[in-house]
Amino acid sequence: MTYDCKQCDFEFGDKFSAMKTKIAAVLLLLAAFAAAAAPATARDELVTLPPAAAASEAISYLLTLKDGTPAYATILMPGGRGILNPRMENGKVALSMAGNFLIRSRERFADGRFVAASSDASSTVPRMLAIVEDLERRFGRIAIYIVGTSRSTDVTMALAAPLDGRVAGFVHTSSMNPIASFDTRKFKSRHLIVHHKDDHCRVTRFGSAEQNNRSYGTPLIVMEGGKSTGDDCEAYAHHGYNGVEQETVDRIKAWIVAGK
Repeated sequence: MTYDCKQCDFEFGDKFSAMKTKIAAVLLLLAAFAAAAAPATARDELVTLPPAAAASEAISYLLTLKDGTPAYATILMPGGRGILNPRMENGKVALSMAGNFLIRSRERFADGRFVAASSDASSTVPRMLAIVEDLERRFGRIAIYIVGTSRSTDVTMALAAPLDGRVAGFVHTSSMNPIASFDTRKFKSRHLIVHHKDDHCRVTRFGSAEQNNRSYGTPLIVMEGGKSTGDDCEAYAHHGYNGVEQETVDRIKAWIVAGK
């Protein structure tokens, strides 16, 4: 017996269409939840300031931030020659020394609670104060830490006295050997030393960081692991925390937050 029900076909088609609409709505809702849960991408902004006192040129730095309410800022300075030279090229931000540990890790520092300001390495106090004051204009009286690596730890050590108490602290990573005799006990601002245990660069010996910790009690974060490529004093050796960047940044930020 043949059973033909056009009305049934119509009702089934109508129900199927309604079901598809509901499924589409659920999928859209899930996509919205996924987008909301996904971490926001950090963005770079080129900031140009008027010349500071005793400086002949305008000051530029790279501000990296995510959505959020910042409570902390890190001013990051590359090692080596220390020349970041942030600039606009063909409508995009360009910079030198992008592979340097701190500079390539700037998005790891910026997480909504933290912003990162990447700058040329300079021990000129008015220049550094101009960046500090600009961050305070933008975000209020947040805790600002000046962070150097390798040769720019010469700068963090040089700025420690003139900016003592003006900034929250200094972080010396892969420090130059003079860190061994750098007495941090006399400062109001906090100080942290970070060093990879297998850093074999001759001018940033791990033993120098250990000596400071033994002599003056400066907090010392010792990193291990990762991988080492190329010259012992370059950015992708253990000297530059190759392969352990995230863990290193996380431990620095945890120390910063614990001290506020």
